[in-house]
Amino acid sequence: MTSNHLPTPGTVTMFTTTWCGYCRRLKAQMDDAGIAYREVDVEEHPDAADFVEQVNGGNRTVPTLLFPDGSAATNPSLREVTERLAV
Repeated sequence: MTSNHLPTPGTVTMFTTTWCGYCRRLKAQMDDAGIAYREVDVEEHPDAADFVEQVNGGNRTVPTLLFPDGSAATNPSLREVTERLAV
């Protein structure tokens, strides 16, 4: 993922799968909190899967979030997402 793929300020990109319970939970929490996100299914987008593996030591762990500053977090809490977006 290059800088032209970074989310806009105040939003995140969430890398998910359709079967991930942790992804569904975090999406619901972010929806309730009014946090905008773009969802990318790693099973449908091989380049996204490559990015997730790159930031997770070779593991395809989801949810992985990409923040506007280019940093990533794996399975973060809603609190962590909120704090990182407030910076």
